[in-house]
Amino acid sequence: MTTLPTDTTARPTPRWLAAVMRCDQELSSWFVGVGFFAPVLLVLKPWPIARTVAIVAICLAGLWLGLLGAFMAAGLARVLRAGGELTDEYWAKLLGYPNRPTTR
Repeated sequence: MTTLPTDTTARPTPRWLAAVMRCDQELSSWFVGVGFFAPVLLVLKPWPIARTVAIVAICLAGLWLGLLGAFMAAGLARVLRAGGELTDEYWAKLLGYPNRPTTR
């Protein structure tokens, strides 16, 4: 049985977590945006090769989003299990918000 660390010192987040979260954010926005053009598959119906290419691209993007979600969950669980937390500044930087003054 493994035990959790008892010290509460702040640990850095994994370096790869920010990259995974950025990729997930970008691909999710792309995936949702392209979803509005799904009726294009009906236009491509007379061309089976073009339709197959479109369906494969959509499926691969969905699979990649699923993998990114799993990596993101693993990274966040790793941070939480180590007793760390992601600060508001971390999220603001990740989401591209401008620097805002702290109110503390």
